[in-house]
Amino acid sequence: MTTPHTNSPLIQELDPEIEALVAAADAAALAYADTNPKERGAALVAAADALDANADELVAIAQEETGLSEGRLRGELNRTAVQLRLFADVIVDGAYLDARIDYLDTDYALGVRPDLRRVLQPVGPTVVFAASNFPFAFSVAGGDTAAALAAGNPVLLKSHSGHPKLSVRTGEIVAAALKGAGLPDGVFAVFSGQENGTAVLKDPRIQAGAFTGSEYVGRLLADIAAARPQPIPFYGELGSTNPVFVTQAALDTRADDIVSGFATSISGSAGQLCTKPGFVFLPEGHGLDEQLVAAFAAANESTGEQRLLNPGITRGYNKRRDEVLAANGVRVITEGSSRVDDDKQGWTTPTIVAVSLDDFRAGREAILAEVFGPFSVLVEVPAGTDYAALVNEFFTGSLTTTIQAAEGEESDELTSLVRALRQVSGRILFGGWPTGVAVTYAQQHGGPWPATTNDSSTSVGTAAIGRFLRPVAFQSMPDALLPAPLQSSNPWGVPQRIDEAGASKTWGSTAR
Repeated sequence: MTTPHTNSPLIQELDPEIEALVAAADAAALAYADTNPKERGAALVAAADALDANADELVAIAQEETGLSEGRLRGELNRTAVQLRLFADVIVDGAYLDARIDYLDTDYALGVRPDLRRVLQPVGPTVVFAASNFPFAFSVAGGDTAAALAAGNPVLLKSHSGHPKLSVRTGEIVAAALKGAGLPDGVFAVFSGQENGTAVLKDPRIQAGAFTGSEYVGRLLADIAAARPQPIPFYGELGSTNPVFVTQAALDTRADDIVSGFATSISGSAGQLCTKPGFVFLPEGHGLDEQLVAAFAAANESTGEQRLLNPGITRGYNKRRDEVLAANGVRVITEGSSRVDDDKQGWTTPTIVAVSLDDFRAGREAILAEVFGPFSVLVEVPAGTDYAALVNEFFTGSLTTTIQAAEGEESDELTSLVRALRQVSGRILFGGWPTGVAVTYAQQHGGPWPATTNDSSTSVGTAAIGRFLRPVAFQSMPDALLPAPLQSSNPWGVPQRIDEAGASKTWGSTAR
């Protein structure tokens, strides 16, 4: 592909091993972009099959490095394989290319219209920064990797230091499967090292970046991508507080359901989920304290003390936990444990606190930011409080927001709340809890800053593929020089939207 180098001081000289990986990805980019979607889809399925075939080995390594349960890890690995197969189905269908053809029209209303054809094409070599809290689903073979590969881009995966052995082994399995399926050399590789990651992001051959992690690191990487001589798109999934709003009618009719769902959502994976409900707004005098204590005691008995993923997350969790606990007006409902062992690993049980709306407002600087771990804040609001106004006052962007209402409850207040949540949310739930993100066609996993660096996209679901594509139009181009999806013979058999001399045709695979 080869983007010209410049003498910009932002460009770093790469380690020789990393240089070889970037050069190989660059050399493979055009050939990979031109692969038939059926061939590319078969390669993704081969990678999924290889992950399934090596599940026992991979899960054992992941347990050792992360402390996550076998059940959680097997479910996550299955989700990763399912996602690869789903993306394969999407690209084989071909509609994701958005192929559009306007034939020459000499009688067009605005004058002669030339033959115009537009299609989405891969952006080029992409660097993906793996997550710590999802060692499969958002790591080596996870969502960003799957989407970029499906779109036709070589991927350089910067592994996370929290699971190095797992990253290497997963990378070996995936790379072998892709090569065995006939993809060009250089399409996929795994490397490590923070400095190597930033150097690769700065390299002019890299055309897109993706990241899942902290707001602080995500902002640094996004700024690097934007400050390059040639800025590139960077898709970071960062922090999210995921507020929940509970109505009085919901408490009157389904308090037990709300309490049990809340306890399950906070306790899972030691609260180390990007969709964990960090704040729950509910009427003061709710009377749930005893129920919450019982629910979390049962959750702790079921799961036991859980390990935080790595010492860095432990330090961050304890720091933020202590800051909130020290804020004026904060009272503890369930006093979870938090200890550090000889290996500096953190072990926790959930902590739930409550605070009045006035004290929350006064202490927002200490309380409002995300606490990444098993911690949540109940904000007790006076009767008649306008929840929509609170959304506008406190929140700028979140992956999810949730309404807990009574069955069949409708009101002008709820309508206003939904309208307010639309401005700050990637996904709005009515009932249920936000932990658990289905991999589907309609899923949206993103949101305004600081949830993501780019709120026009999603990192989960089939629409994620579109992040790593860009449109190109061809005017009056001989058919033989057009990319396959735009040729009149339609050799790939993909859907084409055709406007033939002003007579628009609907989507459908058209061989001419």
